[in-house]
Amino acid sequence: MRRVLVHEGTRSVIAAESDDDDDASEEPTEPETLRSLGITAGRNAISMAGVNPEDIGLVICCTSSPDDLFGDAPSIAAAVGCTTNTVAFDLTAACSGFLFGIVTAGQFLENGAAKHALVIGADALTRWVDWDDRNSCILFGDGAGAMVLSANGNSDSEVGPGILGYAMHSNGKGYDDLKCIYRGEPKKITTPGEGTVVHDGSYDLMTMNGRKVYSFATREVPAVLEEAMEQAGITVDQVDHLLLHQANIRIMEVVAERLGMPMEKVITNLYKYGNTSAASIPLALDEAVRSGRVKKGDVIACAGFGAGLSWGAAILKWG
Repeated sequence: MRRVLVHEGTRSVIAAESDDDDDASEEPTEPETLRSLGITAGRNAISMAGVNPEDIGLVICCTSSPDDLFGDAPSIAAAVGCTTNTVAFDLTAACSGFLFGIVTAGQFLENGAAKHALVIGADALTRWVDWDDRNSCILFGDGAGAMVLSANGNSDSEVGPGILGYAMHSNGKGYDDLKCIYRGEPKKITTPGEGTVVHDGSYDLMTMNGRKVYSFATREVPAVLEEAMEQAGITVDQVDHLLLHQANIRIMEVVAERLGMPMEKVITNLYKYGNTSAASIPLALDEAVRSGRVKKGDVIACAGFGAGLSWGAAILKWG
């Protein structure tokens, strides 16, 4: 089922619809928020990893739609049980966010700044879609997924689980193809003289040139995956699974075809949740791991792509 967060303007509608329900007498529950989804995903990942949250040194919340403009990561870190020794911050890279987040976390682990890192991909783009545009609003859902990464204690001669290779890029010349722009509402305040015009902050609805984004993704994603595989020292034949940002099934088919990979290797849950932006890769990976499809030692080629324009790939060995 697609997840759409409840916003202030819809609460009264939901309350009215609930009047005739059998459980209408039950106590109202707190509405889900991006932060609450991130907390749930973080707790689930920590539980699966068997890590003490007090031992996590880094928390990154990859999102372009935070509840708090100043960042949700610190409050999420506190809620999942991390201490004040944990550094937590948001990372904004749209649909590439989670991919960029795990690579960033990998640098902290590699240089010894942290032993364990929690990376959360969470977005609520239904807040910013144009609900009058049925060509685009039906594509998006809200969600959160998370992954715990740990420093690898194996010797250099043994290739253990972790990030085997990666590549990341951006091209601001494609900025107009996918964006959600600041829109300030002018407001005149009384000051000496003729007064001063300031602006109340807000954002416009998200706009996307679907044709250009499709062309960009099918061109750049196969290339960046090949770049990451080369850095990892592996070939396509050594990849067990292909996991792409869940934006469009046709993009996945084209990327797999250009890499010479069968669709049987492609992990997808797009039909369940739609495009959940930075949450799409960890959501799909979580389901694949819990179902037993992804097993210890499997090699996963991941790629994210989206606004910026930005794109990147990482080769993961699951452990």
